[in-house]
Amino acid sequence: MKKILYYITLFMTLSLVSCNDWLNVQPETETPEDEMFTEVNGFKNALTACYIKLNSANLYGCKLIMTDIEFLAQHWSYSKSNYSSQEELKNFQYDTEYAENLFSTIYGEMYNTIAQANTILINMPKHGNVITNDDLRAVIEAEALSIRAFCHFDILRLFGQIPQNATRIVSLPYAKTVSQETIPYYTFDEFVDLILADLDAAEKLFKDHDPLFEYNFNELDNYYNSSYNVDLEDEYLGFRRFRFNYYAVKALQARIYMYLGKKSEAYSGAMEVINAVDKKGSKMLDLAGAADINANHFALPSECILALSNSDIEDNIGTSTSSSNTTTVLYLTESQFEKDLFAGQSVAINNRVYLWNRTQDLQGNIKPKLKKYDQPESSSSTSLEVLSSQYQVIPLIRLSEMYLIAMESTTSLDEANRLYSIYMTARNVVAGPLTQETLTTEILREYRREFFGEGQMFYTYKRLGTKSMLWKTDREVTEEDYVVPLPSSEQKGN
Repeated sequence: MKKILYYITLFMTLSLVSCNDWLNVQPETETPEDEMFTEVNGFKNALTACYIKLNSANLYGCKLIMTDIEFLAQHWSYSKSNYSSQEELKNFQYDTEYAENLFSTIYGEMYNTIAQANTILINMPKHGNVITNDDLRAVIEAEALSIRAFCHFDILRLFGQIPQNATRIVSLPYAKTVSQETIPYYTFDEFVDLILADLDAAEKLFKDHDPLFEYNFNELDNYYNSSYNVDLEDEYLGFRRFRFNYYAVKALQARIYMYLGKKSEAYSGAMEVINAVDKKGSKMLDLAGAADINANHFALPSECILALSNSDIEDNIGTSTSSSNTTTVLYLTESQFEKDLFAGQSVAINNRVYLWNRTQDLQGNIKPKLKKYDQPESSSSTSLEVLSSQYQVIPLIRLSEMYLIAMESTTSLDEANRLYSIYMTARNVVAGPLTQETLTTEILREYRREFFGEGQMFYTYKRLGTKSMLWKTDREVTEEDYVVPLPSSEQKGN
């Protein structure tokens, strides 16, 4: 299991200059590419390297989950003397040294991850026959396609134009090769089509080969435990929740269609995930409730459709919220917590309240701090398996998002209320019926409550073209604020 979740011996030496400077991508062992892909482990290691890159503190290991992307969404209270650079982000000052370095690094590491996925896809036709297990070969190719699509989509969400009625037009490079040739730039619609084409190809590969059609997520999370009776030809096919999988592709498609305003397609994709059952007819996934929270699994791993397992999570994220006595901690004021975040809901019963630490600090103040990424004490006897799959978890897509997408995209208010009732029951809240007007307001509030510290709120505001962000009190948000400039090293500016 340790080998499956980490593979930390393989890191990539990748340039952070420009998306067209991706030459000679190979692991630190300097194994030539032609030699690397002449055996199965070469493909496995190359794919694992993609997940290691996604886990970088500059990407989903911290900045695109917990800190910088959340400052863009106007989240967090903090000591300004310790977060002066992030204060610039909250003011959408993209021309500062910090912002330029931050976004150049994010852009570079995203495209480096894409380059690594491309080495797999380029070598699959040439050397894929060394993978004699048909399921393994298809899954590795599908995961590489999915990673390429996932990274390109978040590049679009961060650096691209707003998805509706844009007046600021942005072209972006879609990379399918690793070569000295300049990567072509595409219009918004062309770029989206390329993302969806990659996901369609991945879906077809997963359809007949993903072990999720034989076992459910829980079984594959515990495949090493003989009591679960999971029989895999190759252990690399385990832990589907922590790797791209069939349902992660369907969920990502739903997220993309929602971003584009294509509600019919978004509803269809979300409902396929919500209604998914295993071969025994049992639900593939359920909304997390008291069980996860009572076990201190605050990232709600049981409802993750796609997550990362990050052994550096405490160093990268935990220090942001774990201490109650340091000025560098990120928090909310009690008023922000009760009156704003949980507006219209009682904090006495909503089980998401328990994802926050609300104890008094040494000065007697209550400053709620997110516990989502808190880890067990180092002296605990928590096993590596439990740590990896229940605590060191960074959610990328959760089932709750599918419920919110389905609620927002259905044409039936009755259906929206049916889904809302199921969703809120899992949150230990009795849901009253919503009107069409209150539904829109409540969905926006739920995105904020549900995904605080998961990096989704700025993108939600962007797809809606929101002018008034909660906690942005000095002015309205403009279209310019939503379009992060491309690094100066790129040939085309936005």
